[in-house]
Amino acid sequence: MEKSRESSFTRLSRAAARTAKRVGRRAVTVSTPFDELHPVRARSGADMHRTLTWVDLVGLGVGGMVGAGVFVTTGRASRLLAGPAVLLSYAIAGLSALLSAFSYTEFAVDIPVAGGAFSYLRVTFGEFAAFLCGANLVMEYVLSNAAVARSFTAYLGSAVGILATEKWRVTISFLPNGFNQIDFIAVAVILSITLLICFSTKESSVLNMVLTAMHILFICFIIVIGFWKGDWRNFVKAEDPEKHNSGFFPYGVSGVFNGAAMVYVSYIGYDAVSTMAEEVRNPRRDIPIGVSGSVVLVTVFYCLMSASMSKLVPYDAIDADAPFSAAFRGESDGWRWVSNVIGAGASFGILTSLVVAMLGQARYVCVIGRSGVIPGWFAVVHPKTSTPVNASVFLGLLTATISLFTDLQILLNLVSIGTLFVFYMVANAVIYKRYVSITPRSPWPTLSFLLSFSLTSILFTLLWRYVPSGHPKAFILFVNFIVAIAIVQAFVLLVPQVHKPQFWGVPAMPWVPFASIFLNLFLLGSLDGPSYVRFGVFSGVVVVFYVVYSAVNVGASVGEEECFVQLDEGTKEKCLSNCIVDGGGGEISLKV
Repeated sequence: MEKSRESSFTRLSRAAARTAKRVGRRAVTVSTPFDELHPVRARSGADMHRTLTWVDLVGLGVGGMVGAGVFVTTGRASRLLAGPAVLLSYAIAGLSALLSAFSYTEFAVDIPVAGGAFSYLRVTFGEFAAFLCGANLVMEYVLSNAAVARSFTAYLGSAVGILATEKWRVTISFLPNGFNQIDFIAVAVILSITLLICFSTKESSVLNMVLTAMHILFICFIIVIGFWKGDWRNFVKAEDPEKHNSGFFPYGVSGVFNGAAMVYVSYIGYDAVSTMAEEVRNPRRDIPIGVSGSVVLVTVFYCLMSASMSKLVPYDAIDADAPFSAAFRGESDGWRWVSNVIGAGASFGILTSLVVAMLGQARYVCVIGRSGVIPGWFAVVHPKTSTPVNASVFLGLLTATISLFTDLQILLNLVSIGTLFVFYMVANAVIYKRYVSITPRSPWPTLSFLLSFSLTSILFTLLWRYVPSGHPKAFILFVNFIVAIAIVQAFVLLVPQVHKPQFWGVPAMPWVPFASIFLNLFLLGSLDGPSYVRFGVFSGVVVVFYVVYSAVNVGASVGEEECFVQLDEGTKEKCLSNCIVDGGGGEISLKV
């Protein structure tokens, strides 16, 4: 007995001493599309049923994006950052989202699993990069969903003519400002949707389609009423010219890009659509239509609605929390009813965006659980509902808790940066996938060009933001831009493409993903310093968790030598970097 205990202690000590090597090996472990589609997916037990078509995906994309963007971020982006030019902010953000959507689509067609960016990065840059991005994206989902749920309370109040922030929220005096208004309605909405998505994906899609159809009718109404009743002079004139700048660009061109960075959170929904790939009947046809088509439709809606809002109200008079419904509160009795109608429409839109986003975030966590980086309990798919119930319930409770206390502005300040970073990484990954073969070939030519282009894009962003305006700045920016184009052209000429997708690929490769890299970095450069601090702190927590859980806790129970029992010496060296202990049940997985 003592010998057995000593043996176990010795093995654990020996395994702990190898933590650094284990972290290094596991962090760069690259999966394959076959692994993601078969043995990794099998760790969830039951399969997710393929019941969705391109119609469902377009509906999920439109429902997931329209609502969160216009009804939550537009007012703040217009009043504080871009003014009437917020419609250009939406156009820029939409272009960036579409370019990113092409990269997502190629991966989703090639690897139709529920992992989204996590799976795409795992098959290109390895497990650590995938987990860092996946964890940040899940946190963005949680925070944005909490923000949207709190805004639902405000718009529901507008629908029934009640100032919800005063009547329906409970103020707790001893809590700090920003965390002292308790919102029980937001919690109820989150928990109700959690129950729905646990029950069935197809029924969730049907409900989303119904709510989205109703919501689109409200959107068309808002656009028509805004252009009909609004005043074109509001595009160039502030309500209080003495305190605020007038003109279409009251905050300058830089304000447009700052606004684009804020409203980019509106496009998180298309990413959620890509996580539904495992439940799509015909991924090769339906995913390209569903992902790209929904982004284009939503961008058109956003631009028209933001223009309608700017025509209705001078930018410096916009209600940052409920811009559309508040535009009619001060009108004569003959028009006040429009505020109620808009509040009802926004409520429908917010519900659809929550349904889609919560579907997507659960599938991200499910696939991360399959990898063994977090407990395998999260990967379980319920055999009766064919949905990731455990992940859905956990994230629903977490989101509900945050939405109960945290103010909308605090939540909005926490999102966007992680999403932009993940989209930037996926654009790099699709280039890496095309130009670096799985056969023994050095990845450094491709990585060198990717790094050079990113550094050039960062330099352009810094020059744009910090160099004073004038002819010297314009010349320097022009030269920098030419250098960026030259880098891409040199890459095309010097690095041959070794892999072409069989079914669907990013058009104009590699120009489109390089343009996506540039736009995402440019928008990242428009964010404020505290956003980077929050991103850095959370990323640090992710790194610590990865080291402590996935490297030590998962791997320490079995020494490496035990992975090579009955293997000859020639095979032992080959398997060393591919021996992974599954955290779900202690299963040893060898990829020889």
